[in-house]
Amino acid sequence: MAWVSLKIEAQDNNADLISDTLMELGALSAIIEDANAETIDEQPIFGEPGDPPPGIWQQNLVSALFDEGVDIPAVIQALTEQAKLGKVTYTTEIIQEQDWVRATQSQFDPIKITDTLWIVPTWHESPNPDAINIVLDPGLAFGTGSHPTTHLCLAWLTQTVTAGSSVLDYGCGSGILAIAAKKLGADEVVGTDIDTQAIQSSLYNAEQNQVEAKFYDA
Repeated sequence: MAWVSLKIEAQDNNADLISDTLMELGALSAIIEDANAETIDEQPIFGEPGDPPPGIWQQNLVSALFDEGVDIPAVIQALTEQAKLGKVTYTTEIIQEQDWVRATQSQFDPIKITDTLWIVPTWHESPNPDAINIVLDPGLAFGTGSHPTTHLCLAWLTQTVTAGSSVLDYGCGSGILAIAAKKLGADEVVGTDIDTQAIQSSLYNAEQNQVEAKFYDA
């Protein structure tokens, strides 16, 4: 099985319209991306100091996925008529079916936090079996150890947590910080999050790591 990926150049004043119209025309999915992503012209839209207010990029790519047998020229014709567009610049690519689980797993390797603390996906062996190894799989909840903020918090815990410490993981996500604190010797560890999926993920990860920590839905 395969799919057709359709990418259309769009401006800030028509990207949403193109995306919505493609969905009406049978697209399986449609997203809007910065056309200049990963270049020196990449445009931040997160409202950082000195930047324009959050919004949409000025130069965009609307990416839509269709079943393989779709008539793309007919889709483009219908798009230009319904959205009242002029000439549309686009490209297509065939996306072959693959083992998406294996493809996702290949992106995640063990993460070294310190010499004595590692984050290890379940499909990997720990590079240092004598270290404190947190077994954690990427999931819906935030916190795999790869994000700089999580990495820094984990490193800080290794320097701060001592036997008998009490730790509150506020916005626990995957529970990674709570689990690390417990493995580092903390006595009482509590995690909380507004996302019920995060609580489920934290409970599961705590069980996988054989640590006792309490998690509550805020």
